[in-house]
Amino acid sequence: MAKRKNESWEWLKALVIALVIAAGIRYFLFAPIVVDGESMMPTLHNGDRMIVNKFSYEVGKPDRFDIVVFHAPEGKDYIKRIIGLPGDKIEYKDDTLYVNGIAVPEPYLNEYKQGLSGGNLTYNFDLSDEIGTQTVPKGHVFVLGDNRQHSKDSRNIGAIPMDQIIGKANVIFWPVAHFEVLK
Repeated sequence: MAKRKNESWEWLKALVIALVIAAGIRYFLFAPIVVDGESMMPTLHNGDRMIVNKFSYEVGKPDRFDIVVFHAPEGKDYIKRIIGLPGDKIEYKDDTLYVNGIAVPEPYLNEYKQGLSGGNLTYNFDLSDEIGTQTVPKGHVFVLGDNRQHSKDSRNIGAIPMDQIIGKANVIFWPVAHFEVLK
């Protein structure tokens, strides 16, 4: 009887430890997220399930073109692409991104641009038009959805404070047909 009780106790301890480890990983390191909407098309599709790396910005800094999940001002989490880093001057002219006056290619938009029947995917603007300053403020990033004509992003909600970024989207894991490790 004592042996069965001891074995049950060991199983219970192992289960509790496993749950604590799983919760720690989920809370501190990685979290699943479901894409809601089409603002990141064609890169991400409505209903795609992803893994968000919460730890990446604890040891490093965001890079231009990272896809990030952040707490939006409306109390909802958004997923968008970083276009501007602190101190950057961002401008769009004739569907071309200019960072600090230098044209920067956006190859992830080629599929959408080819499908346009005229007009630009991204309308012309500079930061002062959108957020009221010439450069991205210190401690903030400027984000856009890849589906520029149908995205609520920094053009609408302003620059995003870095402390509101949950993490970097690393992997699309579901549906299997969309599996991809994002760069």
